[in-house]
Amino acid sequence: MNYLDSLYWIHERSKFGIKPGVKRMEWMLEQFNNPQDKIRGIHVGGTNGKGSTVAYLRTALVENGYEVGTFTSPFIESFNERISLNGTPITNDELVQLVERVKPVSEALETETELGGATEFEIITTMMFLYFGEIHPVDFVIIEAGLGIKHDSTNVFKPILSILTSIGLDHTDILGTTYLDIAKDKAAIIKPNTPIIYAVKNDDALKYVRDYALEQNAKPIELDREITIISQDDEFTYRYKDYELETILLNMLGEHQKENASLAITALIELNEAHMIDLDFNKMIDGIESVNWTGRIEQVKEHPLMVIDGAHNNESVEALIDTIKHYYGRDKIDVLFSAIKGKPINSMMSNLSDIASRFYIADFDFPKALTKEEIAEEINFENIELVDDYVQFIENYQGEGLIITGSLYFISEVKAKTKFN
Repeated sequence: MNYLDSLYWIHERSKFGIKPGVKRMEWMLEQFNNPQDKIRGIHVGGTNGKGSTVAYLRTALVENGYEVGTFTSPFIESFNERISLNGTPITNDELVQLVERVKPVSEALETETELGGATEFEIITTMMFLYFGEIHPVDFVIIEAGLGIKHDSTNVFKPILSILTSIGLDHTDILGTTYLDIAKDKAAIIKPNTPIIYAVKNDDALKYVRDYALEQNAKPIELDREITIISQDDEFTYRYKDYELETILLNMLGEHQKENASLAITALIELNEAHMIDLDFNKMIDGIESVNWTGRIEQVKEHPLMVIDGAHNNESVEALIDTIKHYYGRDKIDVLFSAIKGKPINSMMSNLSDIASRFYIADFDFPKALTKEEIAEEINFENIELVDDYVQFIENYQGEGLIITGSLYFISEVKAKTKFN
């Protein structure tokens, strides 16, 4: 197989859709002698902020001289970035090698068991465990969960530490319609006798997570209780136990990024105190301050201002709005929007209307993408224009400023197809 053949085979697995449960994962990994048991892994789950938190952790550990694997989703610029080594995507040849190992096991799963075919995400997750557990072992693997935790494909290893970034109303058709429902799923990231660092805000969800951690004898470390952030304009001070780190200034914009960075700092302190790493605090802060994360409030053009952001639920939209107002000083700005099925389109766009001068609605090429007509039917806003060719629209845009948002998958396609001159 060549690289394109391998990618086609992986993407072709999308025909199996989303199938919650880990039995297929466990069966496939068993055929490889359970490589997931050979890693030192950190599990990162939550509704928003997972990718940024992974990036903060990875960069700080690399700055401290450790070799770090990461598993993230979705990809923004290249498929290979989902499995990365020290922030660099695996090579095309390595991806082909992994597919050639995993494909026959996936086929055996279908023919030798009654578990059904493996999904695309299960295939990629198996490839990741095989790569870091056998082909290229590393000091640490930071694993971002996919959809939920309890039945997510990543939930098949014993982490050395877990992080729960947030709990929001997303994927409600699968995870449940209330914060408590979703908390019961995502709290499965908590493992017995394993520290859990979390930034849960909703009262019902917070109580459940806190109680479940104590039940599992997992050390609970809670934002706004054990961890304190004192925000001072763009900078912030971090406090935890006897540690105080002052005047931290992130490249990543937004108050929510201060929280994500604080979760990562806490994780690194915990690993240091457990003698799993030898932490140079100056290198840690230098690394964290330097982090940029593609597609997350990313300014791609200055004149006119263009910002792309993969906000795909109400909580991430609220963070985007706050950042546009606070950091860019904009009360009104144009919005180019597209999204996938199953998202709270009405409330997302209702929130965005607080800063939207005008909505431009577009289609994009993704199996679950909504048409621009379907999106337009969901909203009650006067200044709406349907865009037939969003690439041409972006490249010819001459307005006062534009946010491109609604879906990480949309942002990925925009980055691939558009030249921001």
